[in-house]
Amino acid sequence: MSPVMDSGTSSARRSRSGSPDPLASNAGTTLPYATRSALHLKGLVPSGVENFVVQEQRALEQLNLKSTSLEKYIFLSWLRSTNSHLFYRLVLHNLRQIAPIIYTPTVGQACEEYSHIYPFLAPPNAVDGLYVPINEVENIEEIIQNYKESIKENDTPEITVITDGSRILGLGDLGMNGMGIPVGKLQLYVAAAGLNPDRCLPIVLDFGTNNRKFLDDPLYLGLRQHRPDDAEFYTCANRVISALHTAFPDMFIQFEDFSTDHAFGLLDQWRNNALCFNDDIQGTGCVILGGFISAVEQARIHPRDQRILFVGAGSAGVGVAKQLVDYFVIEHGIPEDQAKAMFWFVDSRGMITANRGDTLAAHKVYFARHDNTAQCSTLEETVEYVKPTALIGLSTIYKAFNESILCRMNQLNQQARPIIFPLSNPQSKAECTFEEAMRCTNNRVLFASGTAFPSYTIPETNQVCVPGQGNNMYVFPAIGLGAVLCKPSRITDTMIYAVAKALANSLNEEEKALGELYPRIERIRCVEAELAAAFIRQAVREGLAKDEKWVELAKNGLAEGMNPDGLFTQHMLDEVKKFMWLPAETFEQLRDAHPHYHHHPVVHSDSDH
Repeated sequence: MSPVMDSGTSSARRSRSGSPDPLASNAGTTLPYATRSALHLKGLVPSGVENFVVQEQRALEQLNLKSTSLEKYIFLSWLRSTNSHLFYRLVLHNLRQIAPIIYTPTVGQACEEYSHIYPFLAPPNAVDGLYVPINEVENIEEIIQNYKESIKENDTPEITVITDGSRILGLGDLGMNGMGIPVGKLQLYVAAAGLNPDRCLPIVLDFGTNNRKFLDDPLYLGLRQHRPDDAEFYTCANRVISALHTAFPDMFIQFEDFSTDHAFGLLDQWRNNALCFNDDIQGTGCVILGGFISAVEQARIHPRDQRILFVGAGSAGVGVAKQLVDYFVIEHGIPEDQAKAMFWFVDSRGMITANRGDTLAAHKVYFARHDNTAQCSTLEETVEYVKPTALIGLSTIYKAFNESILCRMNQLNQQARPIIFPLSNPQSKAECTFEEAMRCTNNRVLFASGTAFPSYTIPETNQVCVPGQGNNMYVFPAIGLGAVLCKPSRITDTMIYAVAKALANSLNEEEKALGELYPRIERIRCVEAELAAAFIRQAVREGLAKDEKWVELAKNGLAEGMNPDGLFTQHMLDEVKKFMWLPAETFEQLRDAHPHYHHHPVVHSDSDH
């Protein structure tokens, strides 16, 4: 029986790949003969009809033939643009191999080269997001309308990741080239948490760049002008966000990789007025909190005795520290002033104190020390002064945790296990490696990094140790999924805290026995469902969830009190899994999903994930 075709095959409703028909585009060589006839493809493609397994094997073979990570990134980008179901099957079945290609660390190089590789990432007429130049902000409604006309009628975006490219990873101002970050982030929303790929909207605000390298690059595709001052920035950014919120009032907005001051400014302005979230501030803090909770439980000293030294005082560092303060207050009953006093910060001028002699940025004031008896100008001096039990790096300074500092951390913590979290990424910005931390601490370190490091084999025992990676991929997809499903009026710190608690709770017995701080990446789909369920439950507890289905569902499992505990019911978890999109595994599933993609209607077991 031939499939029923809809108006989506007209030239005005072409798929994002540019194919006249999205079914043919996503089926490719698996299209049955009868369907090829119905789509007028007879004689236009090779005669062989394959199944999805063979199709995937071919794609993986080609991926592995690419000699560099950037070549693999380009290949996968083209595949996603032309056959999204095959792409996401490949990602889900090979997540440990592919995640570092579609996101960190490879995405950093891809962003630096974005203008050079852009024409080869997708067919020429594929639409994959919004590029909003600052000189076109007054026409933002027209730009949004153009986007609406490029997508299928029911594919109203549920989620956007938006950046201005001003502070990409640890690489700095990449201008329009920063578009690779929203694109990559949204791929992880889909792969990890089952957001619908056709309802994801990456956006770059092309507000110029102050990076001379790109201004002088003849192939740079962004505006060739310097960035605006703060007043103009906020006027233009708020104009865009207002228009997006008007056009798509239920859309979840994730701010990504804005400069520190603008990151805090936009979040402060919009967090109570729109469904929004900043992954650099809130997401980084959430995932590190989840790992830190696990580390504190294994550190062999009382939580009150922790002395935590942060290296780097940008938006991410301060965001992380504030959430760790919340942990000590909520979980251990430590008054906020005492909890805050457990933290020290080092920036480019040394230990941050109230009497250092310089004017501190607003976000640094909260943690500035008032009780210091010395001024420390270097990290080494600060380590000697503070005698930390935990060293957390968000400095983007390569090898900031040198051998001397790592060995000193080991000496200072003979009765406890030192906590060392080099969180900067990509690898070229990491404060230390897993191997260095293991060697310098006699293999006692409780370790989490921001970028992926290989396993380490202890020479004396041949024990293979897997490093923890405090990758935001553990939390932001779940926050996005939970927000899309229950539609809270805003996202609160306690919702994010509930996600961090659920992350710590998600470790299975094997992972705990091995001293690991995060669940294995192969379990990411199951873990994201748990975290999203915890998020939804907390949103309902706070009276902020607007979707009545989830309000009624969560009411049955509510406990007394409002402290976020990261818990959820099995029924809630099962319902969340029903709404997690999965790529079609057979042609029949793909055919039934048309003319429009919907959330997958079948509850899949954890083994299917």
